[in-house]
Amino acid sequence: MPLSKIQIQPGIDKQDTEYGAEGRWFDGDNMRFRYGLPEKIGGWIKVTSDALVGAVRGIITWNSLDGDQYAVVGTNKKLYVYQNGAWSDITPIRVAAGSITDFTTTDTSTTVTVTDASHGAIEGDFVGISSVSGTANGISSSNLEGDFEIQSITDTNNYVIIAKAAATSTGVSGVTASGAYSINTNPATSIQGYGWGAGTWNLSTWGTSRAGLAAPNSVQLDSGKWSLDNWGEDLLAQQLNGGLYYWDTSASTSTVQAAVDTTVSNAPTSSRFVLVSGTDRHVICFGTETTIGSGATRDDMFIRWSDQEDVNTWTPTATNTAGSQRLTDGSKLTAAKRSRGAVLIWSDTALYQMQLIGAPFIFGFQQLGSACGCAGLHAVIEINGVSYWMGTDSFFQFDGSVQKIPCLVEDYVFTNIDVASQKDTFAASNSEFNEITWFYCSSGSNVIDRSVSYNYAEKIWSVGTLSRSSWADKGVYAFPYASSYDATDTTATLTTISGLSAGRAYIYKQENGNNADGSAITAYVESGEFVFPEAGERLMSVSRFIPDFKNLLGTVNVTLKFRDYPGSSQRINGPFAVTTSTTKIDTRARGRQGSLRIESDAINTDWRFGTYRADVRPGGLR
Repeated sequence: MPLSKIQIQPGIDKQDTEYGAEGRWFDGDNMRFRYGLPEKIGGWIKVTSDALVGAVRGIITWNSLDGDQYAVVGTNKKLYVYQNGAWSDITPIRVAAGSITDFTTTDTSTTVTVTDASHGAIEGDFVGISSVSGTANGISSSNLEGDFEIQSITDTNNYVIIAKAAATSTGVSGVTASGAYSINTNPATSIQGYGWGAGTWNLSTWGTSRAGLAAPNSVQLDSGKWSLDNWGEDLLAQQLNGGLYYWDTSASTSTVQAAVDTTVSNAPTSSRFVLVSGTDRHVICFGTETTIGSGATRDDMFIRWSDQEDVNTWTPTATNTAGSQRLTDGSKLTAAKRSRGAVLIWSDTALYQMQLIGAPFIFGFQQLGSACGCAGLHAVIEINGVSYWMGTDSFFQFDGSVQKIPCLVEDYVFTNIDVASQKDTFAASNSEFNEITWFYCSSGSNVIDRSVSYNYAEKIWSVGTLSRSSWADKGVYAFPYASSYDATDTTATLTTISGLSAGRAYIYKQENGNNADGSAITAYVESGEFVFPEAGERLMSVSRFIPDFKNLLGTVNVTLKFRDYPGSSQRINGPFAVTTSTTKIDTRARGRQGSLRIESDAINTDWRFGTYRADVRPGGLR
């Protein structure tokens, strides 16, 4: 008999049963579809071996006017810049010279209580201590100087650190020092809402709502995200629900300067996120203060923009273009993107357009859709004038009108997604493969552990377990840059920080080689169950199959699975090792329906599968 050729359409189909997905691929990991064929994804290697503190929740890459390459990443604890092959800590300073008036110690313990009136710190913040006036109960000044993570908050005037050496006596010391406090840190992961387990025990007053409280009594529901955008060759950095900062590429990489000059009108001190409007160059703060400088007036649906070409002027006058607007559909603004000469703005329920119209209103606003909100700050991506985003239970696109994207893995994603952590989803563009990937947390996980990819050119989907908390497409750099996060990692970081808690991030060059930073990548694709056309009521016998790979490096394992009925047990044949020298595989398999699995789990392997042909002959009825 002639060889039977089984046609399998590209894309993963998880809306159907394995039998219902006949003629399609049913499952896969660390693979994609390109030109209709399944292939293993590219590998990755670390940009540097440096461990960064916290989980990366924002990334941007760009070239300066001199052609220098920059990458800035914001974690829930720090802000870093990568330049000339090295990382630098550029975390903004909240208080440059706090007045520490005492160190209280316990004999033989490294635990030290620091007194600084109205310090404004929260647990997990960082303080740089300098100019220690003397030895504090046996702890030398050098062992109290440097960078420290604040272990706990005693009250508004006292907090606890871990010194570099133990004390030799108990009590107050009378030693003074100066403290430089970084901006307040945020959680590495998001939580659902206020209630049991939300925040540190015994802060604030019993029966008092935590909503809207200032440090040190506040509880943050959102992970520490950053919105990052360019102002020319410089950087604007907005911490979620925090302040706006400006970093000058021509200045030292050791400091971040505030975005406003205190001698002119101030920028908002508390906003959800920031974006520069485009060619008209207005800085726009979203979910911001109705009264500038008053964090208590922050309205999650309120928008405020600066004067044109001026990051420092925010108060509207008759002679400038600063202004504000409140949107109505939704409870909070979640994301914004430049697109098609306008700014698209998402709330948790709707999509708006913000477009320059000139005086007296400066910007006009139009609602483009409802029941199409965006899941989170980084859950949307704009590609060539089309925006794609993850909603709470569907995927959408906007190319002039809002459309729900047909998705054959929709139930797989949204019935097994962690609701509290969905706002941490990160949408990544991989332009080389016409691919968008959403990295998200599966149900019960508060760290990103799954991915779903959409090939917008071929309109097909794939799924995986690649875990990345941020991603910047290639362009500035030859490869995409992306971050991973390990909540238990305690690797030493760029600078020595005493008492540093666990949780480290690493930045990788993606699509680089075939391995996972030197280790093997397990990649596979498995088809839905197909029926041999000749079978009818009879079982069919497969005596051999012809492997067909467009590309093949190393060894790939092919497994055949057969069964007689959809509800009967599978009979597994294989795995069969296939290399470039393999011409055919002899096997003895029987069944009315079967499936095919392609898998590799060794280093230096790569593959792109073609077609499946088998020698099929009629067997018996049972």
